[in-house]
Amino acid sequence: MKKIIPLSLIAVACLYANEVELSLISVESTTITQVSQNAKVSADLAQALSTSVPSIDISRRSGIANDIFIRGQKRDNISIEVDGTKVCGACPNRMDPPVSHILASQIDEITVIEGPYDVETFGTMSGGIKVTTKKPTKDLHGEVNFGFGSWNYTKVGATVSGGNDIVRVLVSGSSEASGQYVDGNGNTLSQQTKKAPFPNQYQTKYEDMQAYKKKSLMAKAYVTVADDQELQLSTTKNKSDDVLYPGTPMDAAYDYSNIYSVAYDIKNISDIYKDINLQYYYSDVDHPMDTRYRNSGLTNFRTNHLQTTMQGVKLKNSFDLESYKLLVGLDGSKRTWEGELFDTNTLTGTEGPHTVSLTPTTTNNKALFAKAQKAFGDLNFELGARYDSTDVKPDGIAYISKDYSALNANLLTSYYLTKEDKIFLGLGQASRVPDARELYIVGSGNQELAQTTNREADLGYELRNDLMKFKIKGFYSMLKDYIYLQKLTPTTYKFQNIDAKVYGGELSASVYATDELTIDMGASYKIGEKAEALVGQTDKDLADIAPLRGNLALNYEYQNDSIATIESIFSDKWSAYDADNGEQELAAWGILNMKVKHAVSKSFDFTLGVNNVLDEAYAQSNSYVDLTLISAGADTMVLNEPGRYVYTNLDFKF
Repeated sequence: MKKIIPLSLIAVACLYANEVELSLISVESTTITQVSQNAKVSADLAQALSTSVPSIDISRRSGIANDIFIRGQKRDNISIEVDGTKVCGACPNRMDPPVSHILASQIDEITVIEGPYDVETFGTMSGGIKVTTKKPTKDLHGEVNFGFGSWNYTKVGATVSGGNDIVRVLVSGSSEASGQYVDGNGNTLSQQTKKAPFPNQYQTKYEDMQAYKKKSLMAKAYVTVADDQELQLSTTKNKSDDVLYPGTPMDAAYDYSNIYSVAYDIKNISDIYKDINLQYYYSDVDHPMDTRYRNSGLTNFRTNHLQTTMQGVKLKNSFDLESYKLLVGLDGSKRTWEGELFDTNTLTGTEGPHTVSLTPTTTNNKALFAKAQKAFGDLNFELGARYDSTDVKPDGIAYISKDYSALNANLLTSYYLTKEDKIFLGLGQASRVPDARELYIVGSGNQELAQTTNREADLGYELRNDLMKFKIKGFYSMLKDYIYLQKLTPTTYKFQNIDAKVYGGELSASVYATDELTIDMGASYKIGEKAEALVGQTDKDLADIAPLRGNLALNYEYQNDSIATIESIFSDKWSAYDADNGEQELAAWGILNMKVKHAVSKSFDFTLGVNNVLDEAYAQSNSYVDLTLISAGADTMVLNEPGRYVYTNLDFKF
């Protein structure tokens, strides 16, 4: 019976059916535009997302390169794509999450998938992020950006785009660096470790070092090969050096990544066959983390060097069959991941023997997917289905190869009550396979893990008119064989399959009080529960489920393109947490942010802002053992958020 519904959806999707990018019904997605114009604090995409979408929470790890949760889901439970390229991090401890490999200043638009509603991308089990970067233009355009902020933050970036009817080119570069931020208690990142054991504290000579240095370069070329035919080439290079992660035993010596994509698109093939798109992509990440700045590295420092690659091919075909729109495609990818551990003599630089920390592993995926749309007056339907076949192959006779297959499907509907408002419903099922870390990493890996399946329902209401935008929705997610890290003893852990559920609701609204004044608000609340406590434990709370959080902002447009904003962000205390697996109660908090963006002319504007105006001390990321964090007395260390931060940006355009 469990297979009947997804099989039926696949059959319908293959019978019926638009263009390679079918529009999304809003039950499962939120689209953010003008990302580069609004994300002025830093290049950190996680921070920009967490303040824009109620369903997204930030996992604070450092001054940059932070991670995200979508409805309490992270890691392989959500997918990250940049211009169709699936991006993976190399660090098992999430020092280089996928969202850290693209800068906010390079982005044109982001679509946030909430739930198992994306059949085009491998691994979109509980949500996903689809990033669309800036496109080359035919006319000559450019901009130069300068940023300055507290704690010696500096940034310079530039973008230029232009071409002709045949070739369009865009080049964008950025360089930024920052000292250690200071929390509301007046402590720098290194000072926050003073409550940790001595070996985890920073050596005296490194206590005041920079928090990070980051450089990025993106280049694109779009070539018109013939009428309605285009070749698209893109590359992005990121280099982050000496990134401090004070809450963990190690810091990132560097994070270097490359993202390449080649795509060929043919439009208007016939009245029925509308579009074909073929894309090849490749990404790699090189990430060594070490203890050289800590007291544990006074004579010998330890390095864990991780590397990963991801490459794939995707073919998408779009058809118009009378009133039906159909997308069918093939998807294939190959990921490699490996790591080695070694010690280095601090004085001589001599490396000791290298041992395997993560056995070299290859994950191959092949998939067929289809998506169809049909409108019956005010009633819209979208059906999607995907079949995956995946094998995970490790090196060495001590490890077992794994094979998985999954049939994923979803149904999305919306019904317009009037021209201004609608209700929507989503039903979906999606799976994801265990990754190399969960299966094979030394110590906590479990080669018997099954793949996780999410079965979810979403229901909501949306209103849009001249006075306001309003959307409210609820969701219920049932997680079968959810991959969860269990704390066995104070120093040993193991990944397990469990059954769990996550449910809650989200609200977002914009009220146009006057022509000049807009009120924005958002909130999210969710509950996560295990079906039963793990063996030897009693806590049924699911980790990573942040409490009630929300925001309220007033925006005053006092002239064209000039806006003053005052915003409050708040959170209830973290009282439902998995104490058996490392989490702890965190206090409620609220902060106040203020910003003015002033357009001096069409070619120059500046932004002046203050975040956390009242200099509150607070933490919003908890301490589930899925991350390796250092102890701080009786509790695991949680990292405080930045205190009062003053920043300005100067933007020149031509």
